[in-house]
Amino acid sequence: MSTKDKQSEVLVKDAKQVFRKLGTCSRTFFYLLNREFGTSMETEERASDLLAGGIMKKGYQCGMLWGASLAVGAEAYKVCAHRSQAIAVSIEATKILMDSFETHESTTQCREITHCDFESKLSFVKYMFSGHFLHCFQLAEYWAPEAVNKAKKAIQDKPFEFEHAVSCATEVAQRMGASEKEMVMVAGFAGGLGLSGSGCGALSAALWMNALKWCREHESKSSTKDPKAKELMRAFKVFTDEKYLCKDISQTQFNSVKEHTDYIKNGGCRELIEELAQA
Repeated sequence: MSTKDKQSEVLVKDAKQVFRKLGTCSRTFFYLLNREFGTSMETEERASDLLAGGIMKKGYQCGMLWGASLAVGAEAYKVCAHRSQAIAVSIEATKILMDSFETHESTTQCREITHCDFESKLSFVKYMFSGHFLHCFQLAEYWAPEAVNKAKKAIQDKPFEFEHAVSCATEVAQRMGASEKEMVMVAGFAGGLGLSGSGCGALSAALWMNALKWCREHESKSSTKDPKAKELMRAFKVFTDEKYLCKDISQTQFNSVKEHTDYIKNGGCRELIEELAQA
């Protein structure tokens, strides 16, 4: 076993300790998969803190999934021939990770896993004193090896070839001045993260992009301190009439990258994408 493989194995086995050190599930899995792929992205990883607790503590998809999706997006950007392929691979790899996670937990939703409303101080206190927080650490340690294996295989296989592939999250990021790499990194957020129809991927892309800018200006600080995040959430809440789920906002359940691509190309969620980019 090479030195790199040994270091990677140690990191995966020590997922619980990495989680304790970094503080959020989203950053932990972004970090773990990045190191597996031989990448270090400290600022981008800090920016993912906002996605912990199911998108700013809202209880939607587990932060481990958001972080893992960003990591596979970064790797897809490195290994794919063109943006469309990288977007498609990112979405499909995220979908594979979602399926793997759900097999272990029977759900991908933070609130169903933690039984905690992280926006409520009382609920959070109960979560900590009940010891239920330990389940999240155990889940990180238990799922990390499989997450790494699934992510690596999805990236290595990369059989997905499309004339044109689009992600709602990529569209938002592009309008916010993202680099080509950053656009691909958020691609897996499409359709509510891996086309799951859950918490809006375009919203999460906008939050991450804003947080990334803030983290570049505030070295070593967590993106949870970004004051613009709450303003963006308020704007989103007003615009969608308090709808957060992709399937409710789009009135569509996407079954393939092509379906999602066609939806966006035909103007789907255009106004929301523009609103998020401007907000």
